Amino acid sequence: MMDELQDISGHISDRISSLQRMVDLSVVELPQNKMKKLGQELFTLERLLEEFEKCVGRQREQLKNLKEFEASFQKDLEDVNHLKDNIPAHMARKKAPAKYMKGRVSYDQLNATVQCINTAVTAKYKIRHQSVKTLNNHSRKLHQRFKDQETKDTKGQYFVVEDDIREFTQVKADKRFQGILNMLRHCQRLRELRGGGLTRYMLL
Repeated sequence: MMDELQDISGHISDRISSLQRMVDLSVVELPQNKMKKLGQELFTLERLLEEFEKCVGRQREQLKNLKEFEASFQKDLEDVNHLKDNIPAHMARKKAPAKYMKGRVSYDQLNATVQCINTAVTAKYKIRHQSVKTLNNHSRKLHQRFKDQETKDTKGQYFVVEDDIREFTQVKADKRFQGILNMLRHCQRLRELRGGGLTRYMLL
């Protein structure tokens, strides 16, 4: 592209020099053939200027595309370097429930329990995140209870206790339910945090 621009620039310079010589001679009346030649030179120069402007435009567009490509490449390179520096040597795998833990619990029952826990968490933190002034008496008591359940270890975490599950779902916290919770802990979906007479089931 640069060679193309240099060639056009050279042609334009030659034409301008030729026209300059004719202009210098214009103090005298030019013959008809010279006037015709001057007109042809002007026309040629105009075409060359148009072509030159097109080449400059293409060159600018190409330069713009190269800069965009360079920026995109630089970002991809930074992402690759970040992954290279931060990717763990081994990816943690979610464990499947051990056969002895499953017993007679079906996957449908397991999924239903997960859904109940999600329902309880959603309802609990909907109240917890509201202003006390906007709540009715029952919800205010729940709000205070939820607040009392929290510790420095639960900061920024979502968790439920058995009372929360009873409050917002129809699930019975029986032995089967406890068994499913143990399975979820084994699968690293929940983590137990005990203290203050409560067992908190924290979502992972």
